[in-house]
Amino acid sequence: MPHGSNFLLGQLAAATLAGIAPHLSVIDLATADVLAEPHQRIQRVYFPHSGIISSIVELSDGSTIETGMIGNDGVFGASQALDDKVSLNLVTVQIAGKASVMTSDRLRAFASELPDFKALLIKYEQFFLSQVQQTAACNAVHDIDARTCKWLSRMHDLVGPDLLLTQEFFARMMGVRRTSVTTVAGALQDAGLISYTRGRLHIVDINQIRKRACECDDAVRSNYQRMFPLVEADAKDRCV
Repeated sequence: MPHGSNFLLGQLAAATLAGIAPHLSVIDLATADVLAEPHQRIQRVYFPHSGIISSIVELSDGSTIETGMIGNDGVFGASQALDDKVSLNLVTVQIAGKASVMTSDRLRAFASELPDFKALLIKYEQFFLSQVQQTAACNAVHDIDARTCKWLSRMHDLVGPDLLLTQEFFARMMGVRRTSVTTVAGALQDAGLISYTRGRLHIVDINQIRKRACECDDAVRSNYQRMFPLVEADAKDRCV
């Protein structure tokens, strides 16, 4: 069943997934698609199979910074749907992919009927909150080199070694000037850790990238492994 390509949906009992599957549809997520605007009520819930969804804070001067990534390990919109809340941030597609989608009303109804499904959604929301908090601390304390490596490591976990992104977009996600990204990317490329040409970035040596990353890289990964040990094991198996 294609919905099982999302690791959270893949952890549901077969009968549970079969019961909700008729209310899920698979859609394409295109780069730069806006899934939610600030203070907008969430109408649909997204379970990515591939690609990356980003939660972004926009400031009054036009600058932006990413506060969290959602890939095939998670879900966007579930917590808002459960409490009939609005999105607090801009949410966009950072890397194109596919996702299983369900209306917020239907998800809320299923969560009321299926305690295990609701528990899974709440557990992921706890992880995502911990990711956002870790990112806030990281942005305040750690230097751009370590933050860049942490960001690349997270991207690698979610989509693998090949990324389509411009330096301008990279800078917006990191909340820094483009010249800073150019300098850091150049140093990583000179060290043989990445290759970058015309908006295509390839991670050559993920182990060295992780060694250069700040402690937040391990913290985010460890938090996920503690909450979803079976999901993490599945992810490793599928990446082999």
